[in-house]
Amino acid sequence: MAARRAAPKKKTNDETDEKASPGAGRSIWTGSISFGLLQIPVSLYTAESRQESLHFRMLDKKDLAPIRFERVSSSTGKPVAWKDIVKGFEIEKDSYVVVEPEDFAKANVKATQTIDIQDFVPVDRIDPVYFETPYYVVPQKRAAKAYVLLREALQKKNAAAIATFVLRTRAHLVAVMPAGDALLLEVLRFGHELKDVNDMPLPSKTDEEAITAREVAMASLLIDGMMTDWDPKKYKDAYYRDVMKIIEEKAKKGEAKERHAKVTGTVAHDVVDLLDLLKKSVGSGAAANDARTRPRKATAKRATRRKKAA
Repeated sequence: MAARRAAPKKKTNDETDEKASPGAGRSIWTGSISFGLLQIPVSLYTAESRQESLHFRMLDKKDLAPIRFERVSSSTGKPVAWKDIVKGFEIEKDSYVVVEPEDFAKANVKATQTIDIQDFVPVDRIDPVYFETPYYVVPQKRAAKAYVLLREALQKKNAAAIATFVLRTRAHLVAVMPAGDALLLEVLRFGHELKDVNDMPLPSKTDEEAITAREVAMASLLIDGMMTDWDPKKYKDAYYRDVMKIIEEKAKKGEAKERHAKVTGTVAHDVVDLLDLLKKSVGSGAAANDARTRPRKATAKRATRRKKAA
């Protein structure tokens, strides 16, 4: 049975608006769902939140300067410019087929800005292992009625729409399914992207026969005792919580360190800063020119005096 993702909180009709709230972020795709002869204008928003992800920079232990990685040739040990880098597919050890940008262009499908529904399948028949990336489907202006029609029809039939669409030059297989007040688009993995479960070292039928009916009954009783409704808010990311707690405690103790490496120049953060820096640069340049020219004039005067004295 397919694992259903948590549905967003429902809104009333008065709260529905084609403009997304600031928390939704920016849409990553705009087009329409092709449902028979019906075209439903929609936008896609990522359903994943990266706000509470842990992001670390790699630093030099000596002065805390950020580490920069360069593209270096394994044969010469020297950096290689982007213009001199090509993509190659290794067909055997140290033997590559170079694939040029025009080759990729031939493989790219034409972007149609349409999510083309091909089939409808029972939601619980989609194996969760095929789910890859979730997106919220949001109706555009004046498309709410058609959007609700598709959502309610899918809900009533407990079905998912299997479709294809192009995102960032590549065609994707997707499932569009109801999730509370929303339609959820799940990018699906293709069959060739998954390993065959039969290749896994799994217990055989012989192992299954060794289990007694009493053992199964006891295990079932334990499961019944722990059975509850699915509530994703109940489960917390303990690793994120603990690491952030450590970081906050170290910061409070004054253990936050500043990088010691000297940075030349000043970074301008806005137009005012930029103009100020330019004025200072012009001023310092003029002062330097005066400093360079003054000794020459003094030297020239002294040389003139010597000539007159002679």
